[in-house]
Amino acid sequence: MSLQVEKLEKNMAKLTIEASAEEFEAAVEKVYQKAKKNISLPGFRKGKAPRKMIEKMYGSGIFYEDAANELIPNAYSKALEECEEEIVSQPKIDIVQIETGKPFIFTAEVALKPEVTLGEYKGVEVEKVPVEVNDLEIQAEVDKERENNSRTIDVDDRPVQKGDMVKLDFDGSVDGVPFEGGKAENYDLTIGSGSFIPGFEDQLVGAKLEEEVDVNVTFPEDYHAKDLAGKAAVFKCTVHQIKVKEIPEADDEFAKDVSEFDTLDEYKADIRKKLMEKKEKEAKSAKEAAVVAKIVENATMEIPDAMIDTQVRNMADDFTRRIQSQGLTVEQYFQFTGTTAEKMLEQMRPEALKRIQNSLVLEAVAKAENIEVSDEKVDEEIKKMADAYKMEFDKVKEMMGEYEVAQMRDDLAIQAAVDLVRDAAVEVEAKAEEAEA
Repeated sequence: MSLQVEKLEKNMAKLTIEASAEEFEAAVEKVYQKAKKNISLPGFRKGKAPRKMIEKMYGSGIFYEDAANELIPNAYSKALEECEEEIVSQPKIDIVQIETGKPFIFTAEVALKPEVTLGEYKGVEVEKVPVEVNDLEIQAEVDKERENNSRTIDVDDRPVQKGDMVKLDFDGSVDGVPFEGGKAENYDLTIGSGSFIPGFEDQLVGAKLEEEVDVNVTFPEDYHAKDLAGKAAVFKCTVHQIKVKEIPEADDEFAKDVSEFDTLDEYKADIRKKLMEKKEKEAKSAKEAAVVAKIVENATMEIPDAMIDTQVRNMADDFTRRIQSQGLTVEQYFQFTGTTAEKMLEQMRPEALKRIQNSLVLEAVAKAENIEVSDEKVDEEIKKMADAYKMEFDKVKEMMGEYEVAQMRDDLAIQAAVDLVRDAAVEVEAKAEEAEA
């Protein structure tokens, strides 16, 4: 196998890969041996036809395509090992020469990893993200927990009120004539939800259990059933059950029930602490994203389209795996959302470009700062992984191959670069918005 590399514009390259005539002949013979059991020729038992007779009958190139598919992956892999360039895309393959008795030659057009010229990356200015927790946010968390601990109880000593959950029968008619879909029994409805025709739920307020009530409404002009649009209707309704949601009071007893604390004040103090920790974490992430975006903006690089295409395909494959893990096929997802594969891939391109730019720039920062990740640091990360999976450290390390360890080392170097530029950044107060004229 021989390799020639031709640099093209925009960080692209053409690899010309040549396999010997003997290698090509071996690939053709291998394909023939696989295929012959399914080939019949007059005068020969199935699977016994000589290769020369098959080629004479169907043409000398009958096995060429399959032989090329047999030969290309291995030859391309060997070329990658020999190539000194860093290739960052899937290859676009073109066959140049395919003929018995001659070397097999093909080209692979690939993207090369772009060079990055860093601009300012230390001390860049980013807008400060305020981290504060107010009483309204704390009360919202308390109310959410109260809602989670609510219960429904039956009410039989009063009429229907707004907010009640009722079970009712209804039978609707227009000019005394029943209409399709206008009748139901034991229907669950929350009064005030707005799920029925305007005015319907309001007229049930005050209705007593098991007493028939006439509800008079007019269908909207744009009602989906054209034969009912704009018409007046009467619904004869009977409420069989009234339920209300009972929400516990926010007091010390509530705090004891839902937390480890004895008082509501202690419980709220813990909520404040947790909200503050969450916001600090979010602010840190926001600062990192802003700093990386700024240093990407300050850097220069030329990203080849083929590199973006490969990143998009990887993202699409990840998305497909996530969808399938939820029990859906991609086709079902497209049907439910009304999108297509082409639209989805196009929508992924901006994010794919952003990921590539971020990665390249942070790698360049790590290189410029001589960031190296020690074996001890890698072991620390493996230990975290082992603890997360409740496995022994040695077992996890044994399971990881050289590639996985190298990838972890690269990821740790990238994170170290993120930490460096984040800590060196200067936070500035957000500019007050100008008052509207």
